[in-house]
Amino acid sequence: MFAAERRQLILEMVRANGAVSLRELARVVQTSEVTVRRDVRALEAEGLLDRRHGGAVLPGGFTRESGFPQKSLSATAEKTAIADLAASLVEEGEAIVVGAGTTTQELARRLARVPGLTVVTNSLLVAQALAHANRVEVVMTGGTLRGSNYALVGSGAEQSLQGLRVSRAFLSGSGLTAERGLSTSNMLSASVDRALVQAASEVVVLADHTKLGTDTMFQTVPTDVIMRLVTDEPPAHDDRAATELQALADQGVQIAVAGTATGAGTGTGTGAGGAAGEGVPPGRQPRRDVPLPGQRRTRGGPGPQLRSAAGGALSGDQGPGTERAARVADLRRR
Repeated sequence: MFAAERRQLILEMVRANGAVSLRELARVVQTSEVTVRRDVRALEAEGLLDRRHGGAVLPGGFTRESGFPQKSLSATAEKTAIADLAASLVEEGEAIVVGAGTTTQELARRLARVPGLTVVTNSLLVAQALAHANRVEVVMTGGTLRGSNYALVGSGAEQSLQGLRVSRAFLSGSGLTAERGLSTSNMLSASVDRALVQAASEVVVLADHTKLGTDTMFQTVPTDVIMRLVTDEPPAHDDRAATELQALADQGVQIAVAGTATGAGTGTGTGAGGAAGEGVPPGRQPRRDVPLPGQRRTRGGPGPQLRSAAGGALSGDQGPGTERAARVADLRRR
């Protein structure tokens, strides 16, 4: 395929889906991610799309949000792996909140097998996935239906969450950075997500690698409130995603890296079969009392340093590929 044909196909995929990972683009056009990255840079220079860490999106930056059909077709293998790992954190008889999103919808499909579970959600898609689970009780918020993501938003949704207390909140979003935490492109969605966070003792963020390093308009969960991130392994040449994971780990976020069809997943946490505090960075204690948004956590001592498989600290003279592989390998062990 000639370069012009590749780039036209890439542009058509991004226009159809809103956001597409480099991995998926390379698979469709049957070339390497290095070549696809070069094509994406050329299309960005022409103003036809915007680059994001590990992917490409339609132009529009902070203000644009893809609809459900586009999101459901993006990073599907990664979302499946993330949902599998996140489901292993949920214990029998637990009460949780699950926010709106295509990744949380995948999680809900797996939660149908957890007996005695109570799930509070503002997502019609999450509720639908659990509708026929006889041993799971589903509690829906009130609110106004937002058709683009099948979620209930507005003051009705927020008021229905007042006085609620559950063990964990599982949330997704449009972007995640170490500087601002989780964010989304819609003000109403962000407000409800903040209300969901206030109802939970622990916050777990589900975000595939294409969202790492992406910052969108409205902050939903500050970094110091996020206890755990469940993500997938970044592509081989996506050093920026690995760097963002390092920055999140430095701020005390526990990282659980899920494997896709090409790699086995390794998780951390206190779910079924896990010991309390497993995977917590050295020198830190498991976080239990998560503050509400706006409260800053006082952290003691320097952040953890990722180490190589041999146990030595990563040195500055290593090549970027070797350093990235060591970073991700260490994160997968946590």
